[in-house]
Amino acid sequence: MTPVRFPRTPLLNGHDVRQMRQTVRDYFHATFDRYEQLFEVLSCDEAYYRKPITLRHPLIFYYGHTATFFINKLLLAGLITERINPAFESMCSVGVDEMSWDDLSDAHYDWPAVSELKAYRDAVRAKVDAVIANAPLTLPIDWSNPWWAILMGIEHERIHLETSSVLIRQHVLDFVQPNAAWQPCRETGVAPANELLAVAAGSVRLGKAREDARYGWDNEYGQRHAAVAAFQASRYLVSNQEFLGFVEAGGYAQDALWTEEGLGWQRFSQATCPTFWQCREDGWRLRLMCEEVPMPWDWPVEVNYHEAKAFCTWKSRETGLRVRLPSEDEWYRLYDLAGLGEVPAQEPAAANLHLDHWASSCPVTHFAHGDFFDVAGNVWQWTETPIYPFEGFEVHPIYDDFSTPTFDGRHNLIKGGSWIACGNESLRDSRYAFRRHFFQHAGFRYVVSEAEAAAPNVFYESDKQLSEYAEFHYGDEYYGVPNFPKALAQIAIAAMAGKPARTALDLGCATGRASFELARHFEHVTGVDFSARFINLGVQLAAQGEVRYTLVDEGELVSYKTRRLADLGLESVRDKVSFLQGDACNLKPILTGFDLILAANLIDRLYDPAAFLSAVHERLNIGGVLLIASPYTWLEEHTRREDWLGGFKKDGENFTTLDGLKALLGKHFRLMQAPQEVPFVIRETRRKFQHTLSEVTLWERLR
Repeated sequence: MTPVRFPRTPLLNGHDVRQMRQTVRDYFHATFDRYEQLFEVLSCDEAYYRKPITLRHPLIFYYGHTATFFINKLLLAGLITERINPAFESMCSVGVDEMSWDDLSDAHYDWPAVSELKAYRDAVRAKVDAVIANAPLTLPIDWSNPWWAILMGIEHERIHLETSSVLIRQHVLDFVQPNAAWQPCRETGVAPANELLAVAAGSVRLGKAREDARYGWDNEYGQRHAAVAAFQASRYLVSNQEFLGFVEAGGYAQDALWTEEGLGWQRFSQATCPTFWQCREDGWRLRLMCEEVPMPWDWPVEVNYHEAKAFCTWKSRETGLRVRLPSEDEWYRLYDLAGLGEVPAQEPAAANLHLDHWASSCPVTHFAHGDFFDVAGNVWQWTETPIYPFEGFEVHPIYDDFSTPTFDGRHNLIKGGSWIACGNESLRDSRYAFRRHFFQHAGFRYVVSEAEAAAPNVFYESDKQLSEYAEFHYGDEYYGVPNFPKALAQIAIAAMAGKPARTALDLGCATGRASFELARHFEHVTGVDFSARFINLGVQLAAQGEVRYTLVDEGELVSYKTRRLADLGLESVRDKVSFLQGDACNLKPILTGFDLILAANLIDRLYDPAAFLSAVHERLNIGGVLLIASPYTWLEEHTRREDWLGGFKKDGENFTTLDGLKALLGKHFRLMQAPQEVPFVIRETRRKFQHTLSEVTLWERLR
């Protein structure tokens, strides 16, 4: 009997609405089930709460994270209107990639019981099921369709199926147990001698078309056409046996083989061999997800980028050839030459991919792809290419921090997928990148080429909105209008006369100017914004003191700007400011006890402004001040009409946003003074500016 394959990422361009509902439902349940099945390998509840590595949350976070992601995104897409458990949906929302705004401190979390999160996952399953069954659906499901959020949640969970399996593999062995659903390969033999094969020069096309029928992440869209010079590539992935030569040659102890960044990691980790290798009395053994086995020397070695890079440097020294990791373009050249296609719907993949074969790697000689082996599958393959945006890149409005934080030159692309790479991960167009010291089920093959592994500009200078806000916060003043964030901070500081000035919260901080300005007066300021790409600019300023960006002058012409905190008189407050990503409608419990909260141009961009205003007093000390600034630009693209605070007729009379603020805040606050208008100007091009008036109200918490 033919086994049922783990469902592939579906085609979304059908015409039968009923069939599409069933397809999406089946894909959702198969993914949700398989993810929960992964956690069945944990041997006890303690395994959920003990961190496998310090740079990640404990596994209890990831057990809840993928479920809370569904709720958070479905809310933003307008497919649901209420939360299931606001505490869980805040606690398990952010903190997965060692970014500056990730909060990984155990002291900030009161983790729920495993049984509580299991019940929560059951509730999420029922909620998503109801959406799939009842939400209006027009076909096709594309980037702008609200149902895209459902596919986003499913593909996101498939990513974490893999990343959580890596964490489990790094866990204490006593905390895991073998499971029939996760059986590793038992095949092993003599490792082959690797050899270099010639690859002729050619061209490659990268980028997913907008009309592609399968789900894609933002960084996949756009286009790149590249000419690839002739090169040679290793026939096989580097095996454990081949990498042993580097280990036995003392490669981990030879500083000259490592980049500066790699040497820093090596000294910090004190690594002397790959992290999944274990040296026992009876010889080398390999840690799999749930067990240790005698070293399968013909399997691919699994290392981080730094180890792969050091091996290539050692190989160059040993052979006299210019050995390096392939570029992303070169990997696509190999893929096209191998004649590979997408994983078939019902037949097993012709690669160790998509959980079609084993829950582990397998011999590097098992899957031939033309003259090469494992061009895709078995393990991900590190490249020399830091991830970057294609021409035409756009962020998705409900997940703007999937890719943009990684456009920093510190995240390198991995290609080809591993044995557990499923759904979108298994597609030709998939683009995933990790920090160079991270571990995945990732190895490498090497190439020899006279050409450098050049990549386009990895820094995200094409984000027009981010550049406009950088200029709005840190740039020139236009038409005599004072800097808006600075003006708000000055109003807030004046309102604090005679009051404590310990901590302030800049909520909706965008790129962070008001946070720095408030730090002139407060002992510490926390900037919080929903957008990670905005926060990243503030983080960069706090860390480095300067930021660079481009401004559109006209058409394709741009000017380049460098802004420094020192030039703004803010250099001395850098260490008093920190930034976190957060949802103003569902803030984490740690964000409380503030003397001031500044909410600038925020309330008319929230999906539930009443929820924010009804709970904001809980974040503020008695006697503390809340400053709200807003132009009251209510738009249904941000806030459902029934959730507007004002700007409509009520009982036949005009009902303004100020009326709504008084109604919501009156129980806990008093209006300190008459509202005042503060202007601001945003530069769009050299000759186009947006002039707006924001109404500022100050509220003192009474009870």
